Amino acid sequence: MGSRRKAREIAFQFLYEIELGGEDVSQAFNDFPEKCKEKQVVKDFAFRLVKGVCENIKHIDEMLAKCSANWLTARMTPVDRNIIRVAAYELIYCDTPPAVAIDEAIEIAKKFGAEKSSKFVNGVLDCIRKDSKT
Repeated sequence: MGSRRKAREIAFQFLYEIELGGEDVSQAFNDFPEKCKEKQVVKDFAFRLVKGVCENIKHIDEMLAKCSANWLTARMTPVDRNIIRVAAYELIYCDTPPAVAIDEAIEIAKKFGAEKSSKFVNGVLDCIRKDSKT
């Protein structure tokens, strides 16, 4: 597994943990270096993703809600929601090629999500990709 994939997985897991644990984001950021035992390059990219999602969560969740037909954001599984958040941050705010961000999210959804998670993630992210470019 490449270092960027590992960083995306760590970012997703970290956001998931914050959401489910009700942790204070600033405290979680302070604890991140001790919790993450990966190479520095992996840790740096994961931290950048987490920070970016947290700083832009309102806009990301608005896009997520708009693009998830018939699904309230609160009704999505926390796994799917946080995988989408990481990839949406890359689609909207980074120079990651859209196909890469979406493909990586699909692979992470296959690994951590339910049977239909990868299709759901793909559909929502494709809509976000289209909307973020207009």
